[in-house]
Amino acid sequence: MENIVSVRQISKSYGSVQALKDISFDVKPGEIFGLIGPDGSGKTTLFRILTTLVLADKGEARVCGYEVMKEYKDIRRLAGYMPGRFSLYQDLSVEENLTFFATLFNTTIRDNYALVEDIYRQIEPFKHRRAGKLSGGMKQKLALSCALIHKPSILFLDEPTTGVDPVSRKEFWDMLLKLKKEGITIIASTPYLNEMKCCDRIAFIREGEIQGIDTPERILQQFSHILSPEGLKHKGQKTSDEYAIQVENLTKKFGDFTAVDHISFQVKRGEIFGFLGANGAGKTTAMRMLCGLSRPTSGKGSVAGFDISTQYELVKKNIGYMSQKFSLYEDLKVWENIRLYAGIYGMSDEEIAVKTDKVLEQLGFLHEKNTLVRSLPLGWKQKLAFSVAIFHNPKIVFLDEPTGGVDPATRRQFWKLIYEAAERGITIFVTTHYMDEAEYCNRISMMVDGKIEALDTLDHLKEQFGAKDMDEVFRRLARKAVRN
Repeated sequence: MENIVSVRQISKSYGSVQALKDISFDVKPGEIFGLIGPDGSGKTTLFRILTTLVLADKGEARVCGYEVMKEYKDIRRLAGYMPGRFSLYQDLSVEENLTFFATLFNTTIRDNYALVEDIYRQIEPFKHRRAGKLSGGMKQKLALSCALIHKPSILFLDEPTTGVDPVSRKEFWDMLLKLKKEGITIIASTPYLNEMKCCDRIAFIREGEIQGIDTPERILQQFSHILSPEGLKHKGQKTSDEYAIQVENLTKKFGDFTAVDHISFQVKRGEIFGFLGANGAGKTTAMRMLCGLSRPTSGKGSVAGFDISTQYELVKKNIGYMSQKFSLYEDLKVWENIRLYAGIYGMSDEEIAVKTDKVLEQLGFLHEKNTLVRSLPLGWKQKLAFSVAIFHNPKIVFLDEPTGGVDPATRRQFWKLIYEAAERGITIFVTTHYMDEAEYCNRISMMVDGKIEALDTLDHLKEQFGAKDMDEVFRRLARKAVRN
């Protein structure tokens, strides 16, 4: 077989929106082939066509020699697929998920255990844990094991490491490189530059059309303004000597498990404070306590001058919050989401009406005012969610991995919004797995196993650890983790 994937003039429309326009390319056996492009460029639609889940309007595609429209059963037998959203059954255990996927393909874990052994043995000690309770990195390892358990010839991976910390991402791609050596062909999409560079070739897609196919170095150079835009120049905002957040020995336990272990820190008003750590380090649990969404087991904390244990309702009224999972209502229109959240925060109808059009105009969304949120590209959704979180002009906004899975150019636009909010005096408390975003913060804290292991400015942290960038600082600290 000369090409394991062959695509000729594939097009696909959803109503008036043309997702793909005359797409053509080939993938060689044993190759790691990247599909790269901005949000809404058509990557996921192409994945779904190649994995026989969606029919193209026209054109022809073959996978492993079989035609996707007529011989879909043969392709499904030979292909493994990890979609962009978590593809496992969260109420089933690790072992039950793997057994289920093996059964679907008339095989067993025992038959093909050798293929997944190196991956699965890292999570096998937790085989009785429900998949929904796993950290991001462990979920992805389980999902990859499930996609491999029937011994496929080709793997389709749609942004497989979104929401996964840098150390777990590197481990995941080390596994993919090993699978390549075993002869498995891999087609993957990713918003991460270092992952793009692991591919043999990448196809850059924009607005449903392939703009170029070449080595990562050439494509990244040719489309650098989109795939690796210049970092933002930040003049630095003034911070107050007063504290927006004060935490002393804050602790949260779930039974015998200590998720957050006696952490103490302060955040100044107007500061952009980065709250970093690997998956499972305790960041989201700590943030939920600071937002008044979870009661501490012990310790003290104040946010915007209010006690998080006793005045949590007042805390909620004075903050904005953007959760790790998209926090808007997809069945509501853009303006309906804004009105709903603004009403919850106690804004008047007149104030909401005047400010809504102003905010949408600033975002360039005025023509999408009556669009259902589910129809927006991911990057647009994230910018809208952030604007909703600060619509009521809170004193502090909490952002839990706000740019997960968003392309580099859109992430840059998102951080412009953060800078503008900080310049208006809003304190920014942000978690992220993108270490280039950590460079935009005034100070950084690093959590490991529920404790804060480091807290300082970027320059001081790099000097302390003898590191050239924050990615290296993160990796050194994350390696200290002993719990999963």
